[in-house]
Formats: sequence, C-alpha cells, structure tokens
Amino acid sequence: MKVLEKDSKIYVAGHRGMVGSAILRKLKAEGFSNIVVKTSSELDLRNQVAVSDFFANEKPEYVFLAAAKVGGIIANNTYRADFLYENLAIQNNVIHNAYLNGVKKLMFLGSSCIYPQLAPQPLKEEYLLTGLLEPTNEPYAIAKIAGIKMCEAYRDQYGCNFISVMPTNLYGYKDNYHPENSHVLPALIRRLHEAKINKAAEVSIWGSGSPKREFLFADDLADACFFLMLNYNDKELINIGTGLDLTIHELALLVKSTVGFEGNLVFDTSKPDGTPRKLMDVSKLNELGWTYNTRLEQGLQLTYADFLKNVV
Repeated sequence: MKVLEKDSKIYVAGHRGMVGSAILRKLKAEGFSNIVVKTSSELDLRNQVAVSDFFANEKPEYVFLAAAKVGGIIANNTYRADFLYENLAIQNNVIHNAYLNGVKKLMFLGSSCIYPQLAPQPLKEEYLLTGLLEPTNEPYAIAKIAGIKMCEAYRDQYGCNFISVMPTNLYGYKDNYHPENSHVLPALIRRLHEAKINKAAEVSIWGSGSPKREFLFADDLADACFFLMLNYNDKELINIGTGLDLTIHELALLVKSTVGFEGNLVFDTSKPDGTPRKLMDVSKLNELGWTYNTRLEQGLQLTYADFLKNVV
C-alpha cells in the first residue's frame, strides 16, 4: 500500500510540543509541504464540535496524533482528573473524526507508562494489560491505553488503518522545563543549570537514584514515526526506543557533566522513585529495519544548547 505521497495532506496534532515539532521538522526535511497545523488557541482538541468542523473542512489524508496533556510524576499525581479527562477528550475527538472523514492512516502516540509497574524487563508489546499500573501516572496511562484500544476497535469495526506507537522516555528540542511539572531529564537540566549559575554547593534529587530509565532523542522518535508511517500497518502496538537504559544516578552525573555543575548531588530517599525499571523491548522495530541514531551524551549536548538558547 502506497502511503505519504509528497503532496499528501498531513495533519500533525500537537506540532508545538517536543514530539510534534520533531515530526514536523522530519516531514519538512523529507520534502512534504502540504502540512496542516493548528495551535491550541486556534483549535481546542478537547472541543468535539471544533474538531469535527476542522476535519470536515480540512480533510487531512494522514494524521500524526502527538497532542496530549503531559507532565512528570508531580504533575501526573496532582492533576489526575485533568490528565484523564483531557487526554481522553483529545484522542476521542481526533480518532473518531479521522474515521468519519476517511483519513487514510493515523498514528497514535502513547507512552511506555502504559505497561504494568512490575512487568518483566525489557517491556514487550504483549505485556499490555497484564498487571497493575504505576499509581502516580495511572490516569495518563489509562487514557493512553484507551487510545490504543480505540485504534484497534476502529480497525476491527471499520477497517481503519490506525496504528499505535509507544515511545520510551523522550528528551530534546522544545522540552518542558517547568520547575514542577517536567519529566526527570529536563528537570535535571534546569535544576543543575540554575545551581551552577547560583554557585550552589549541592542539589537534592528526588528518590534513591536507583531506578533505571531509557531515553530517546525526540528527533530520533520522529524518524521512527516517519519510518513506521511508511512501513507499518499492523493492528498491534509497537515500541520505539533505544533498547538501552541507565540509572537516574548515572543520568544525573551525565547531566551534571553536560551542564558543568561542580557541586554535589544528594538523593532524597524520602521522595518516591516511581517504577523500578522501564526498558522497552524494541526487537520488533529493529527487525523492521529501524534503530536509533543519537547517543545520550550527544543528545544531551544538543538539548542543553537548545535550553540555553530558548529557555534561559
């Protein structure tokens, strides 16, 4: 099946976020120009009528659904109702209207948090719904699981070519550096940078530092999404990651070196660690012919340079 002609009309939902902006860069680099984007003020994806009107008027042929309400442990655990409601509303409206308006192919982007908290490692696609979720981000995970099942259901009932991809932890250009609502890597960049500027003697970091995490540069994710839009048409979700992980302690040392902070790192064991380990099994993706390109050390340098240019 031929997909994504150069003049195909493509809608990138969430184009100003880290993931959506990376997908937009990738599409433009590949020579696609018939791309539809809307800011959240122009199109509120939580608004059913607005989304219905948008699809009816624009009639996109392909959709990358990268729009979502996202955040770190604190945000997920504090705004539980918002994370559940808003993400369900966004994906319900976009997926349903993609079906109603004959979208040729839709890609739904989920998250590695969909997998059970204590699932075997590395995380295989078939582990979905085999155990309890990690409590702090359960609402977000439930919304994403609903999105996966919605894509499967529309495929089963209506024959829609809707696919679901599950990225690992991401970082890169246009990341969220909010002091309370960001993920671990951008949070470390901001805190260690500020500590360096303020000549602090030490920085306290949540948890023991022992949990292991995997990190993928967002532009690598965009490359994988483009590859899968061209080459993957199966019902089953597919993981996107590096297949490599490191401890939060090791990550903090890497960020410390990248930023140039010379003080000490102190781990606050009174704070939660979250899931002990989240490593994606990416053998399915590798077998299709895609592997990641950007090593973490290189990606951190690029990300910190972007932080200095656009955030500080």
